[in-house]
Amino acid sequence: MQQPGFSDLIRVFGRIGLISFGGPAGQIALMHRELVDERGWIAEGPFLRALNVCHLLPGPEAQQLATWIGWRLHGTKGGLAAGLLFVLPGAAVMLGLSILYAYAARLGPVAALFLGIKAAVLAIVVQALIRIGRRALDTRFKMGLAVTAFLALFLLNLPFPAVVLGAAAIGFLAARWRPAWLKAHGRHGEAPVGPLPWGRTLRSVALWLAIWAAPMAVILLTLGPDHVLWKIGAFFSQLAVVTFGGAYAVLAWMAQEAVQSMHWLSPREMTDGLGLAETTPGPLIMVTQFVGFLGAFRAPAPFSPLVAGILGAMLTTWVTFAPCFLWIFSVAPWMERLERAPRLQGALAALTAAIVGVIANLTLWFALHVLFARVEAVAAGPARLQVPDWASLDWRIALIAVAAALLVFVAKRGVMTVLGLSAAAGLVLSGLT
Repeated sequence: MQQPGFSDLIRVFGRIGLISFGGPAGQIALMHRELVDERGWIAEGPFLRALNVCHLLPGPEAQQLATWIGWRLHGTKGGLAAGLLFVLPGAAVMLGLSILYAYAARLGPVAALFLGIKAAVLAIVVQALIRIGRRALDTRFKMGLAVTAFLALFLLNLPFPAVVLGAAAIGFLAARWRPAWLKAHGRHGEAPVGPLPWGRTLRSVALWLAIWAAPMAVILLTLGPDHVLWKIGAFFSQLAVVTFGGAYAVLAWMAQEAVQSMHWLSPREMTDGLGLAETTPGPLIMVTQFVGFLGAFRAPAPFSPLVAGILGAMLTTWVTFAPCFLWIFSVAPWMERLERAPRLQGALAALTAAIVGVIANLTLWFALHVLFARVEAVAAGPARLQVPDWASLDWRIALIAVAAALLVFVAKRGVMTVLGLSAAAGLVLSGLT
């Protein structure tokens, strides 16, 4: 394999960070083409096996894969460079869009653009649900896990971490007693020989826990635990630990907490944020930065709204991605062994199946809150149903959503095309009312 210089790594990952649109599938495909096929920096086998392990970890798998490749090529400094370059361009763009949204979202033309973007997001999320479902649900047991996860979240309102961790525990046990139910695929063969890398891992954990906690310690000492910045940092730190299955999987729980519990933004603003994140390079989980910006922007004291919003966005990005470096730098020395752990592979297979149910819950939640102006929660025994007021249906969003679905599923258009055409349709239809 060709060993690149550090400057070459910087140049290539800088380019990848600027053009990594299309969600994790597109980003992983881009890295495969650039680093495996064209440059030969990483062989096919290690690339795919590292990707399998990254799926086991919480957080955006594409960004973690980029960090691992950088670590594999140039150690810790390579991992830092690759991981940061994968995130920073999108973070800068998202910050600019968040500022524009906070000051201009209520202006007529901007509101009309977002009307179309909301509708397009529905089609994009449905596409993600179908794509992941086809890949993940290849046994009846997995289908049952997906349905159970959906009902647990949508009807019973169980906590998201409990659902995904419960599914992983079921998979861990099923891999021992009924492995055929999961069809988990690990790497076979003898584990590597040599001393276990405990010392290296413990040093990485200690260092990155300190880096992760540093801004939170400053906030606690200067602003206290009741300030919105502390609440933002604590919430997104918790989110970083349970973001298995990618951004779509965790968005429903994040939206529920940020909208209904924290009151940082409205359901429609949450959908606007997802639409903005779809238009930026880098991980889709960057939508968390939008939420953090608006949460701090609307409770700014003792700062100005703009300064508070920027601090909220920066803090959110920090506590979202610092754990990714912790996972990779701690786990990377164990990669060869983890690839041969059948129970972990079973836990991953079950978790991935449950994620389909999680994304189905997200899809229905978005559809209800985007298409209808009023949605009420109705209790029915232990269940809690979300019932829309049909008189509040926004026909413009419904029409654009149907058109966006045709573009996605029939015309096979890309995300940027669908978002652009839907935004233009929003401008046109808003002018008719």
